[in-house]
Amino acid sequence: QVQLVESGGGLVQPGGSLRLSCVASGNIFSTFAMGWYRQAPGNQRVMVATITSDGTTNYSDSVKGRFTISRDNAKNTVSLQMNSLKPEDTAVYLCNAAIATTPSTMSIRTYWGQGAPVTVSS
Repeated sequence: QVQLVESGGGLVQPGGSLRLSCVASGNIFSTFAMGWYRQAPGNQRVMVATITSDGTTNYSDSVKGRFTISRDNAKNTVSLQMNSLKPEDTAVYLCNAAIATTPSTMSIRTYWGQGAPVTVSS
């Protein structure tokens, strides 16, 4: 079993900052790409930022220059530093990771966290 648990969500004023963290635990042999997605009420889930195991990052245009994704491979964690937050950033943020549970690549599955709500409002 593999679990992803997010932390760090909450209420923040426009222009403020929040840092989200996600820890992967369980029967982990290797962790590949990790990322953050978000889903606002009534909207589809969309990619916010991703990071490969060698540190290559990718961001959605809406967060470029404001958000920074990072990871600690030794601790199986991925974080998202969110600065200059806007009301349109309000959503549930979900952690995502591609994880192998055995040496075989056939064991790779995509796992999701339960979500961390972020509300940007004055």
